[in-house]
Amino acid sequence: LSTTFDAEQFTGAVVLRDIYFASVCEHHLLPFIGTAHVGYIPRGRVVGLSKLVRLVQCFARRLQLQERLTQQIAQAIDDHLNPKAVGVILKGQHQCISCRGVNQPDAEVITVQFLGDADDLREMLLHGS
Repeated sequence: LSTTFDAEQFTGAVVLRDIYFASVCEHHLLPFIGTAHVGYIPRGRVVGLSKLVRLVQCFARRLQLQERLTQQIAQAIDDHLNPKAVGVILKGQHQCISCRGVNQPDAEVITVQFLGDADDLREMLLHGS
């Protein structure tokens, strides 16, 4: 996230939806897969869109909890880009739920993290507008 581009005239939000991720739950050592929706309201600087994908993949490659993964992505964007707001939503399907224990193959875990003044961003990420 260190390479940024000037976007002084841009006053909207940057939202990248449906970023595929795969990780391994540190508690059960079973995979969980899903999609991430990442957005931010820049403060004059933007980052290349592929960098948001790489950020999600970077944190997902570790033994992970989905809750922590969501927070780490949001915090990294906030720390490196200093946006007005940042939001991250992860939707994941966990093998520990689908193939053992309660056997719920269609259950989806949703985790959400918003930082800053994210009212407008919240609507875009939650409802795809």
